[in-house]
Amino acid sequence: MVFDISVSIVLFKSKLSDIENVLNIVSASNLNIQIFLVDNSPSPLLENQIPKQNYLEYIFNGKNLGYGGGHNVALESPNKSSKFHLVLNADVEFKAEILESIYDFMSKRNDVGLLCPKVLNVDGSNQYSAKLLPSPINLIVRRFVPIKFIQDRMNYRYELQFFDYNRIINVPYLSGCFMFISGDALEKVKGFDDRFFMYPEDIDLTRRIHKYYKTLFFPEVTIVHEHGKGSYKNKKLLYYHVTSMIKYFNKWGWIFDKERKIFNHRTLKQFN
Repeated sequence: MVFDISVSIVLFKSKLSDIENVLNIVSASNLNIQIFLVDNSPSPLLENQIPKQNYLEYIFNGKNLGYGGGHNVALESPNKSSKFHLVLNADVEFKAEILESIYDFMSKRNDVGLLCPKVLNVDGSNQYSAKLLPSPINLIVRRFVPIKFIQDRMNYRYELQFFDYNRIINVPYLSGCFMFISGDALEKVKGFDDRFFMYPEDIDLTRRIHKYYKTLFFPEVTIVHEHGKGSYKNKKLLYYHVTSMIKYFNKWGWIFDKERKIFNHRTLKQFN
């Protein structure tokens, strides 16, 4: 059977309540949906608590493969069979009918490889889920220069804050909390680059798809994401963030990244 959408959710010591919530949302859709729960936890404590459904597959890795690596387990599963794939965080809220809206839109647009909806914080504020490709200075200032007016000035352009976030735009960096991807695009780029344990895997995947397809911010539908900013609170997560970003810039270029310049310039031209 070919499903309309396959969905992968990576777990790590996740709360059962969070998992049940997002499963209830996804399974309420009228589409035929296949769900993979990929567990990076040290032990399979959730296995016997997950509801047994023929459309739901629980995969215990036995080790922490990271965010992108965990999703790749689902993407590479021999049981996966779908037209589109949704990379999804467990800590999101949305109405099931948005999946149908996105599916209908993507089914008519072969030029679109990746789509992300408008993402709101829990308080209703905008999460700035569509961005330019970062330079090293963007990440250094955001993470290590605690001077607000400098950060605000840098983020204004990087996060497209001059934009009202109320129309569809084609951008090279979309949030990894909800990535709706065409099967053709996934086949083209071969999923996530799992050398990035956490954080830049969504930047890397978006820009690789953006090279061949449109990667759209799609504010016709909205989700709520409880963005934890874990690396600002946890030294281990900060280590993962820093080391993964070093690997990202080693791959794409620190100062000289011609593709970054081209993609960002093309993105900004949409607002002229």
